[in-house]
Amino acid sequence: MGPAEIKASVRAGSEGRVIRSTADLDVWVSERGADEAGEPYTFVVGLDGLLRLAPRRSEHVACAGGRAVLAAGEMAFDRTAGHWAVHEVSNQSTGYCPDLASWEAVARALDAAGVGRPERFSHELVFRRCGRCRACSVVREDDFVCVFCGGDLPREWNIDS
Repeated sequence: MGPAEIKASVRAGSEGRVIRSTADLDVWVSERGADEAGEPYTFVVGLDGLLRLAPRRSEHVACAGGRAVLAAGEMAFDRTAGHWAVHEVSNQSTGYCPDLASWEAVARALDAAGVGRPERFSHELVFRRCGRCRACSVVREDDFVCVFCGGDLPREWNIDS
């Protein structure tokens, strides 16, 4: 969904770090600086079902290596008593505008990696494409109206239509 020039700038081999286990997460976090370690990370779940992480200010499409994804957003972790767990996770990605149903892919990827998780996104964004002007909007307070043209937004996710 993002600007074409961002996708065009993605270089081969620039995708995010695959996290298959808590050991992978240990390595990823240990490579981050103190400032970055305290921030949420950019994440995607690829079509292969694997979690990929990149620094927070990274583009989701770069984290995904320019490919389609099952989920995208931001994620922050805590390590308590030797165990990793997600303490904050959202579907905030204006490049992919993922539906809330993408949570299932996030949950499967975290479970496969052995990382604790909440039951759903802690911060949920509802994205819709306007049928009139074709712009993408974030629905706020259950008000399904396009902020650009005032047109009605559909109740069902329609970003890829």
